[in-house]
Amino acid sequence: SSDLILRLTHQLKMGFFIYNAMEDKKKVIVYVDGFNFYYGLKSKKWKMCYWLDLVSFFNSFLKPYQELVEVNYFSARPTDAGKHDRQDKLFQANKCNPKFNLILGKYLKKEIKCRYCGGIIHSFEEKETDVRIATKILSDAYKKRCDIAIIVSADSDLIPPVELIREFNPLQKVYVYFPPNRYSSNLSNLSDGTRKLDGAFNIFKKHILPQKVQLPNGYVIERPDEWK
Repeated sequence: SSDLILRLTHQLKMGFFIYNAMEDKKKVIVYVDGFNFYYGLKSKKWKMCYWLDLVSFFNSFLKPYQELVEVNYFSARPTDAGKHDRQDKLFQANKCNPKFNLILGKYLKKEIKCRYCGGIIHSFEEKETDVRIATKILSDAYKKRCDIAIIVSADSDLIPPVELIREFNPLQKVYVYFPPNRYSSNLSNLSDGTRKLDGAFNIFKKHILPQKVQLPNGYVIERPDEWK
């Protein structure tokens, strides 16, 4: 009957629109400056938020028409055994999600001469992180892997790669999420939009990893006592 034909036509149209809405979702890739992010949380004394489900956390900010492709987390292994162990647990727990991608730099030994006594102080500084972030952002933009890049950092060294993206892929959007107590007016002015995570404590709390996380190999890791 004509009523049946009309109903079928309507259903087909709705299916077509739903299909296209799914197809047209804007792809989002997140780039987290782990050093900047960690010290932002530390400055707020949000220790409990170190044990964070990073994919779930950043996914919570996306709009219905956006789709998270991956969260790239850039960091380096601490030389201190305790810090190394706690960090490793965080990374292992987040690696359970295939959208989490860990990219490691390194710490280099640094000698600082005391201006008062002349003694040598041994310290370590993180190296290569900003270069690795810049390389990854540019590579993804060149390959058109996403429509929106979200940079989680306040490091103004990331301005040059954003400027380059503007030149060869002007349609790509670049947003900046500033870690707690971190800000760069230059990065802000260059971006398509910003978000300050200073006031996101309740959102952080909603995306804390479980107390115990079972890895694919069956091994169970627990949240470090120092992060409770």
